[in-house]
Parts: sequence; C-alpha cells; structure tokens
Amino acid sequence: MQVTLEIPDDVASTLPSSDLSPGGLSATVLEYFAVEAYRQTRLSSAQVGRLLGHSSRWETEDFLSSHDAWPGLTAEEAAEDARTLSDFLDR
Repeated sequence: MQVTLEIPDDVASTLPSSDLSPGGLSATVLEYFAVEAYRQTRLSSAQVGRLLGHSSRWETEDFLSSHDAWPGLTAEEAAEDARTLSDFLDR
C-alpha cells in the first residue's frame, strides 16, 4: 500500500532538512506510525519489525524501547504479576 500525504508549505519549511531528503520524511512518518500503532496495540512487535524491515526481534525491541514504547499491562495482568511475586516472596 502506498499513502500520499500533503503537507502545507509553511509546515514543511519548519521540518529539518534531513527529513526532506529522499525517503527521509517517509521513513520518519512510517516510524512514528509504527510506534503509535504499537502503543495502541494495533500492531504487534513482530508486525512493527516487518513494517520497518528489521532483521531481528532484538532490533525491533531496541527500536521500540528507544521510542519509550513498551507493551501495556492490563489491570488483570498487573494483578496476576503481583500475585506471582507475592507467592514467590512467601516461599
């Protein structure tokens, strides 16, 4: 799929010149999309890796962590983690 964005000239003029190089802005937008979709649980880390062409799971993990994108915990998962930790500490 190819997506085309129209950016007003006054907004484009404020972007760093490195973003305006061939592929620069496109890659930046794709990365922002991948991070936000991951945060919203619309993409898995495996899908992020495929989308960005990463060669390993670890490259994707490094990428996501560098953008402070961590998998979210539900209240139920947090409660289960707390029970597991409590059980472990009680031994």
